[in-house]
Amino acid sequence: MAIIVTIDGPAGAGKSTVAKLLSKKLAFAYLDTGAMYRALTLKALNEKINLEDEEALVKLAKVTKLDLEDNPAGLKVLLDGKDVSQEIRTLEVTNNTFYIARAPKVREVMVDWQRSIGNKKNVVVEGRDTGTVVFPKAKYKFYLDADIAERSKRRFDELKQKGKDVNKELLTEELKDRDNKDLTRKVGPLKKAQDAISLDTTKLTIDEVVNTLYKHINKNG
Repeated sequence: MAIIVTIDGPAGAGKSTVAKLLSKKLAFAYLDTGAMYRALTLKALNEKINLEDEEALVKLAKVTKLDLEDNPAGLKVLLDGKDVSQEIRTLEVTNNTFYIARAPKVREVMVDWQRSIGNKKNVVVEGRDTGTVVFPKAKYKFYLDADIAERSKRRFDELKQKGKDVNKELLTEELKDRDNKDLTRKVGPLKKAQDAISLDTTKLTIDEVVNTLYKHINKNG
């Protein structure tokens, strides 16, 4: 049986960075569910699909090939064979991904993809509902959080490092709006699994978070 580690939490809590480093430390594969939703959003935007049309989105998903590849430079996201790892991180994609995430029939297709990957090999998977919906029987579940000011600062620094011109106040408001959409959507909302271990990362370094999760897994392995 494959070992599955789930890490859920809001945007900017450190999930992606922690999941990548933890997967390397454990020698597990890394599965970024958010990247999969972003990739389908990118394709829908490129093909001018109405993001409110669930049937059109399902049809698109069923003819889409998505692959995630681990490599030394980071996770590579392949959309129909093309590397879109950078394109899926644009503000336009970020602000429209919720259309894909909230559509029940689209999520069914996405969850099937995620489970097919997770059931084949040991993985560290991160997202919004990985411990509650995608892998409810995962052996290890964690929920990371941090206060809004810290999460906003992390996202601001990340975008600035990539050379993006960002308004910090606007970014904070967009983060709050995203939290609200994640928490209130009817399908697969952001929610802590009852058996997940919570960790407030506000005052912790990335290494401290990774080591805390790693020690827990080793102790209970």
